[in-house]
Amino acid sequence: MIEGKIVYFPSPGTANTDHVLRIARERADELGIGTILVASTEGTTALKAVEVFRGKKVVAISHHVGYKEPNAFEWSAENVKKFEDMGGILLTTSHAFFGLSRAVKQKWNTYIFEEMVTNTLRLFGEGMKVVCEIAMMAADAGLARTDEEVISIGGTGRGADTAVVLRPVNLRDFFDLKVREILCKPHF
Repeated sequence: MIEGKIVYFPSPGTANTDHVLRIARERADELGIGTILVASTEGTTALKAVEVFRGKKVVAISHHVGYKEPNAFEWSAENVKKFEDMGGILLTTSHAFFGLSRAVKQKWNTYIFEEMVTNTLRLFGEGMKVVCEIAMMAADAGLARTDEEVISIGGTGRGADTAVVLRPVNLRDFFDLKVREILCKPHF
């Protein structure tokens, strides 16, 4: 039997970011985990993470170019440079759960499989959907191994409010994805 501790935040969002990073760093050190995945829309959370996780591989997964408007990237050039200068790795790619599904939804106003999966994961909070999604995106890019546990950090809107231990899988193996430990999440 394994006993663990889950920290529940009273509400989702940015106010939890520093706590999430501290909790995740402590658990990464306890388990000897060397790869940290962190969702970061504009780079703010990634910059905090690369500082907190010095000595570990920090991969920031951003929105893809054109997410909000054509040809636009949400990270400033300054944040990209700072993050990479501190040793972080930036992954900018399409969302694992919303590639063609989003196009189908926008064109024909219908939901398909990926939308059902994301809405099911959101039963546990937006951050839970994010931590699963970025793990597959990082695995597909070769930035997270599928035979090693990682810490995956995500959130609701901006900042971080959810952290888990999981073993990434490639998108094609989605149903083999297992969240091993929930470290923290909002209490809804």
